[in-house]
Amino acid sequence: MQDRPLEKTLYKHFGYEQFREGQKEIIEELLNGNDVLGILPTGTGKSMCYQLPSLLLEGTVIVVSPLISLMVDQVKQLKQQGMKRVVAINSFLTPMQKQQVYDHINHYKLIYCSPEMLQNAQFMQTLKEKVSVSLFVVDEAHCISQWGHEFRTDYLKLDDTLKQLNNPTVLALSATAPVHVQNDIMRQINRPDMQKHIFPMDRENIAFTVEHVTGMEEKIERIASVLKTHPVPTMIYFSSRQWTEKAAYELTQATSGLRVAYYHGGMEQTDRLLIQQQFMNDQLDVICCTSAFGMGVNKSNIRLVIHAHIPSQVESFLQEVGRAGRDGEQSVSLTFYSPGDGEIPKRFIESELPSAELVSDAIQYLQNIAQNGRLLPLQPEEIEESLQISEVQWRFLAYQFEKNGVIKGRKVVHQANWGEAYHSIVAFIKERTNIKQNKLTELLNWVHSKDCLRASLYQSFQSSYKTPVGFCCDRCDFSFNLWETSETPDRMELLGWEKELQKVFLQGEYQ
Repeated sequence: MQDRPLEKTLYKHFGYEQFREGQKEIIEELLNGNDVLGILPTGTGKSMCYQLPSLLLEGTVIVVSPLISLMVDQVKQLKQQGMKRVVAINSFLTPMQKQQVYDHINHYKLIYCSPEMLQNAQFMQTLKEKVSVSLFVVDEAHCISQWGHEFRTDYLKLDDTLKQLNNPTVLALSATAPVHVQNDIMRQINRPDMQKHIFPMDRENIAFTVEHVTGMEEKIERIASVLKTHPVPTMIYFSSRQWTEKAAYELTQATSGLRVAYYHGGMEQTDRLLIQQQFMNDQLDVICCTSAFGMGVNKSNIRLVIHAHIPSQVESFLQEVGRAGRDGEQSVSLTFYSPGDGEIPKRFIESELPSAELVSDAIQYLQNIAQNGRLLPLQPEEIEESLQISEVQWRFLAYQFEKNGVIKGRKVVHQANWGEAYHSIVAFIKERTNIKQNKLTELLNWVHSKDCLRASLYQSFQSSYKTPVGFCCDRCDFSFNLWETSETPDRMELLGWEKELQKVFLQGEYQ
């Protein structure tokens, strides 16, 4: 390593003697000042692509991250590795703690934040005045395309953020981005000439199996049966919060000795973080969860990912399955399907965006405000109540009205072209709905496929797939009777909630 300075830095700060596939190529591009779009499989160390450059570049690295739990987990890991000049700016910080970070913001080499935080005027002003941003990272960049058009529209404002920060080098990272998503990422951040480093996303150590059952009762019975013979670290995905809680209770009763918990977005943030950390520390064996759980989980020994309900697209499915077997050992994806399961994500797709009637109602509401010379209410909740729409729907409409010149801040433009805005927004809603329904159809076709599940799963992403290490799928060679697992979950003492939270928050220290 003496003649290889990057490897020396890697070993000195992270303890690894060599890079994983794709890491070094991406890092070298960034150090040369080139924008990069990196697509690497889940569990292959994408974060190293910006953590190591942060040690070598002058200035600060901004990391845009979609989830608080993901930020907190990465900051904790980096501090444990000895990197102290790292911070996550999020709602967990008290106003006093946040001000302390702002006062010393030029001290940090890595700053994690959400796209929403980058729309905070005080935060952006602090960055512009005190920090020289050398690298701007969009982690989990598929969220730009997957979430930005609907309920997290601040992802679509990152191009303006980049201009305000004097156009630093950009790194966009993802594990699951087909070509049309890659193109959308580059288009939305206005970086059309990014250097692409695209690597096959299939994981050769994960076997796939799909079981068709009659309903939820049979699913729970089957899951319990599998866990009794294979008591391995397991994640089970459900479409509803209610089912995570119900399944966790039933599986606890049916599997003696296994420690089962549930996780969903309706829980308090501290409770969610505590459950995640207990699972990471092998204090829990099985998590019954919604899609809210997983993106921040870098646990190497997850052996089984079960989908009791299917998500709405292949990309989401692959992201969730990719949390298994990050240590390279044989792991399994088990998917259940019962008649009517496709209706759940279909209804979600149909309700996620407002209908044409709701768009019309919103325009009438805005016209009334304009005619009376008023401003939009300060609190979005007041608008949502008046229009009887969800927070997600108003967030989407607000962005679309702004994009179509109908509103500017809290001001409604009296001379707006209302008809053109209406037709533009309705056409966009139809386009997004069709895209999502086609993605759901793609996943349903896979569930019902009679051919090799591995081949058909990856065909829209890449032209070939790696030779499986161990089992392939239940169409080829896999069955649970053949899968031998030697590991027994380690039993670690569960501490009281005060001590657990103390561990999670590094004894209360944020910097």
